[in-house]
Amino acid sequence: MARICSIRGTRVRSGGKIHRSGLAKKKGGIGRHVTKVVKRTISPNLQSKRIWVPELGKFVKTKLSCRALKTVNKNGAFVTLKKAGII
Repeated sequence: MARICSIRGTRVRSGGKIHRSGLAKKKGGIGRHVTKVVKRTISPNLQSKRIWVPELGKFVKTKLSCRALKTVNKNGAFVTLKKAGII
């Protein structure tokens, strides 16, 4: 299954990590230098949850990010899941 939040659509992003070498000037060196930029992936904090929906009287299984879980707590399960098109 893909690493995508079912409510917010948050997915894996790509970015760059900067490699630096050398000793900082304030520590007695000649300064830090960028030697390479390495590609990396940034994964969302996904959780598999069973959310109780009182209006339906059943649990709904979803894979969602922690930010989406806060949204569910704030707005309610039925409203959030209906807006996302899950139910």
